[in-house]
Amino acid sequence: MRVLGIDPGYAIVGVGVIDYNGNSFKVVNYDAITTKAGTDFNLRLQIIYDDICRIIDRYKPDYMSIEKLFFNTNSTTAISVAQARGVILLAAKQKGVAIYEYTPLQVKQAVTGYGKAEKRQVMELTKMLLGLKEVPKPDDTADALAIAICHAHCAASPLI
Repeated sequence: MRVLGIDPGYAIVGVGVIDYNGNSFKVVNYDAITTKAGTDFNLRLQIIYDDICRIIDRYKPDYMSIEKLFFNTNSTTAISVAQARGVILLAAKQKGVAIYEYTPLQVKQAVTGYGKAEKRQVMELTKMLLGLKEVPKPDDTADALAIAICHAHCAASPLI
């Protein structure tokens, strides 16, 4: 199965594409979609949408896994991230890619076996599971790969 993992944002969208077969992972690609501060917000959304469409067309994932929005104290940022997340979901839906959403706790549990693991632990185990020499940068790309791993483990579970 091919999984497109997404760490949503509006300045940086982490993207990771992996293949999962049995218990074996293969990294297909990882990157980040970036939009510049000061750019009209609607244009930023269009850039994200267009880039996600291109990624889906190029890598043809079977599934997209995306992190559920976690609200913290900054509601303005949360609303902007929610809008970016919306165009990402729209792109996947229009392209016929099955969408699965996971909480940060679910991602940590799937990657490390511990739902309250530190971010650094998740990044290091992501690197190890995927056989990478170093943790991908920016952090958003490592997070996207972790989200993809989460879906691979969850989809392979007989409980789902």
